Amino acid sequence: MNRIKRASAWTTALALGAWSLTGAAAPAGAAGSTSNWASWLGTTVTGTGITLKHVRTVIGADTGASASLTGKGVGVALIDTGVAPVSGLPAAQIVNGPDLSLESQAPDLRYLDTYGHGTHMAGIIVGNDTATGTKGIAPGVKLTSIKVGTATGAVDVSQVIAAVDWVVEHKNDDSANPIKVINLSYGSGGAPKTWADPLGFAVEKAWQAGIVVVAAAGNEGNSAGTLANPASDDWIITVGAADTKGTASVADDSLTTFTNLGNGGKQINLLAPGVSIESLRDPGSYIDTTFPTARTGDTLFRGSGTSQATAVVSAAAALLFQAKPSAKPDEIKDWLIKGSTRVPNGTAANLGLQEINVNGALARTGLVLPQIWTKSTGTGTLDSSRGDSRLMMDKSPLSGQRSVWGSFSPVAWAPKATLGTSWSGGEWMGYRLAADGWTGTSWAGRTWGAADWSNSAPWTAKAGWSDPSWSGRRWTGRSWTSGTWSSRSWSSDDWSSASWS
Repeated sequence: MNRIKRASAWTTALALGAWSLTGAAAPAGAAGSTSNWASWLGTTVTGTGITLKHVRTVIGADTGASASLTGKGVGVALIDTGVAPVSGLPAAQIVNGPDLSLESQAPDLRYLDTYGHGTHMAGIIVGNDTATGTKGIAPGVKLTSIKVGTATGAVDVSQVIAAVDWVVEHKNDDSANPIKVINLSYGSGGAPKTWADPLGFAVEKAWQAGIVVVAAAGNEGNSAGTLANPASDDWIITVGAADTKGTASVADDSLTTFTNLGNGGKQINLLAPGVSIESLRDPGSYIDTTFPTARTGDTLFRGSGTSQATAVVSAAAALLFQAKPSAKPDEIKDWLIKGSTRVPNGTAANLGLQEINVNGALARTGLVLPQIWTKSTGTGTLDSSRGDSRLMMDKSPLSGQRSVWGSFSPVAWAPKATLGTSWSGGEWMGYRLAADGWTGTSWAGRTWGAADWSNSAPWTAKAGWSDPSWSGRRWTGRSWTSGTWSSRSWSSDDWSSASWS
């Protein structure tokens, strides 16, 4: 089993012998599926990247009323694989919320992005790379990173639920930059009954709390038959990836073949550019060392997927909130959809899909009727939310009503999430996951404190976090893998099955 070296943690390749994607949940920023993992690793990089300046032009964010908007005064929560201290992310605009990832117990990995996915998303939203002049779509926002994924994207749905709950309860901690948007370039392989799904319940509670939730459709392909979870939830904004062909006009754009489509139920709400997007590089991260030909110069990296498209829409939502700070999530969603531009080609045209247009959204006026979808009760099973996206420990899959930290009762959790009391300081549903406040230190402007998980009970009765390898000294005693990180997850398609090119 490989060891994680403690020096320069975010630049290490990590214990890739111990962590693998064999069919569980991961980020939505590469195109393909985990079943094609080997062939994806062998992808040949061709073509040139699409700059964020070009993306701004395509989505109508560089002219008219939108040209002066930066997202200033708006907070965006990025629930992902963390963010790295690269020069293109100004520390003053980055906040590290609690690290809920499996790497949080290794001090040299805590908060940092060992995968590279979260840094790429952050660059699209708030990046400011002075070396190349690359700026994110909303460079003025305050970005709060809540790390849940590891160097392979490994994460359980329970960690994502806990992260969403934390954002809801702490959305006003920075009164000058209240969190108005959650970016979930993530998706599990679950296809639950939406009226009982715990993950759906969590994002709906965020929506009801005034936070726009933007989720990736997934990267399994147009024939996937279902959207990733929680993108399948009717209340939130679901994003697919468009291929802009490198031109400023939407007239030649098309739906990417890797974007998930469902056979029934909810359809994608919006398309946004998602092919070969140039964003910030995370030197030494997993994707950086695995796909060196995706680098553009020293600071940028190219990536394709519904993850990238989701980050574009999250940033656009922040621009709208800056212009209309009293807007409700239903209004932001309505304006973005009805102000978008029709894509006149192929599958997109047949399905009536449209590409985001910020100026079109800003120009919307009139009454917006509240959404009336059936609300989730949150009392369904975690396994229905996970689907085939399972973490493994010592060859035992995480299953049933168990979180990463121990037993979990949706019936007990849902009322607390409704009241905003599932977190008490650094405890979530009675499990100590973090410190009790903003007492941590990191490269970012502000950091939530960390805690030892040694008293938490994993899903196997005989195993315990007290193993010395969990302490951060070695991180080698347990064999964690993303056991069933199938292609939809994170959007596993998303984190792993898309392409970095």
